[in-house]
Amino acid sequence: MDQTQSVIGPDVEITGNVKCGSNIQLNGKLNGDLTCGGLASIGRECTLKGNVQTESIALSGALNGNISARDKIDLKSTARLHGDIRAKRLTVEDGVTFIGKVEVNPTGATGSKPSDAKAPEADIPPAKDSGDTKGLFRR
Repeated sequence: MDQTQSVIGPDVEITGNVKCGSNIQLNGKLNGDLTCGGLASIGRECTLKGNVQTESIALSGALNGNISARDKIDLKSTARLHGDIRAKRLTVEDGVTFIGKVEVNPTGATGSKPSDAKAPEADIPPAKDSGDTKGLFRR
């Protein structure tokens, strides 16, 4: 297996899309999309504004965009993510800041649309009757 890795240093700022067939380590800034055929390692000081498509990703820095990984997304404790993520596997360390939606499917098969799936009914205990009906909904 090819262990080639491209490294983008902390003093590098790229505006535009980056594509690589193997592993990449980003420590600088990227304003554009990243497409990676291997592991994308996003360093603590890295800021990435764009979408990521990769085999796997280890995120320690800041990413403003969506992530689609064919295998695993690993959110390290220093990660700051604002975007939706999709992968077969997901790990999240304590301390992560994440705003977005998650789709994790170990089989890799595409699931049904959210509108097609029925949410299970919640078992909500009956409200205590205090005589005040403001704001209460009854079944």
